[in-house]
Amino acid sequence: MAAKKITDKDLQAAVDALRTHGTREAAAHALKLNRTTYVHRLNEARRNGFLAAVTTPDKVDSLKVEVKSLQAQLKSAQKEQLTTSYVRKFIFGLSEEQTALPNWLIKPSKKNSKSPGVPSAMWSDWHWGEVVSAPEIADKNEFNIKVAHKRARQLFQSTVDLLQNYTVNPDYPGVVINLGGDMVTGDIHEELTNTNDMPIMPTIIDLFGVLAEGLELMADNFGNVFVPCVTGNHGRNTKKIQNKQRHYTSFDWLVYQLLAKHFADDDRLTFYIPDGPDAIYKVFNHTYLLTHGDQFRGGDGIIGPIGPIMRGDNKKRSRNSNIGLSYDTMVIGHFHTLMMLPKLIVNGSLKGYDEYAYSGNFSFEVPAQALWITHPELGITISMPVYTERKTNNEKATNWISIPDTKYHTVT
Repeated sequence: MAAKKITDKDLQAAVDALRTHGTREAAAHALKLNRTTYVHRLNEARRNGFLAAVTTPDKVDSLKVEVKSLQAQLKSAQKEQLTTSYVRKFIFGLSEEQTALPNWLIKPSKKNSKSPGVPSAMWSDWHWGEVVSAPEIADKNEFNIKVAHKRARQLFQSTVDLLQNYTVNPDYPGVVINLGGDMVTGDIHEELTNTNDMPIMPTIIDLFGVLAEGLELMADNFGNVFVPCVTGNHGRNTKKIQNKQRHYTSFDWLVYQLLAKHFADDDRLTFYIPDGPDAIYKVFNHTYLLTHGDQFRGGDGIIGPIGPIMRGDNKKRSRNSNIGLSYDTMVIGHFHTLMMLPKLIVNGSLKGYDEYAYSGNFSFEVPAQALWITHPELGITISMPVYTERKTNNEKATNWISIPDTKYHTVT
């Protein structure tokens, strides 16, 4: 008898069941499938870009209870005493302790001797929940929850495609996914509160589900995943950004904690969520400092953000050198301008060009995220932007290189 054809409805049900029931075993049981059949169906769904639908009301209620529990724990925390850990945490803005880095991240394996190194991605400035109105910016961009889901799916698929199909010997010991803040757009401005697609709590829950799907896809394709996390300035629940207990007033931090708890039993993923605004870690002998970048201010219409970024990097390098925490490359977001240099990586955004950038006459930026590879001996060797919108080209096909028709040149 011929095997039953798997429909799109079956594939969607597979990813929805995992979101609702939490584990593959429970999801398989709910769909009345054996585990092998269910896992095959789930993998097929992911290969075809299916993402779970918006979380069911029961799951929303469950996560709201979890949010309230975490907030209660924070309120009951005792005040810090002026100790070395306090100085490290609140004066220098660094974690009280460095996390134990997984061995695959710091020691090259003989098994992977021909590997190009460890890939790293920067996921930041997603501004989940925000709406960008196309007519207000000459129809050059549009953004909302539906577009955000589409771009996140494109980001996940393109990351896997670039690393597996466009590098030589794509045998990696694992992958680093930097979560760099401003993952939600928040309600820090009245115009955002009035125009956002959803209130903040449903936005957090929707974002959590998409990030969980993306991180699991990375683990399924690359085995080990290291996830350093810092908060941005948009996801806060205070009027102004705080220096003390910055993370504990951030919805970014809340999403990270929910993700860490969700993957607590999956030893493929390691989360690093420091208490301060900076996360410092090594990939082999190359030291990275991850920070959101909202500490850097200034710039103008000619040099753009490069001025405040370079000044900020110089100040951070001086500070960190004085406390014995020097680094090789700083990784930041915040400016929505993709720049990939050996000593500085500035991320683009998932949101793309918006009304603020258009009104301020800022340069147009396509929605993109940073991706690069760290070699055990050479440091950063490969940098490749990941575009989250496919380009459309209506021009006629040409040879691999051509010279445009001008008064002085004629293409033959």
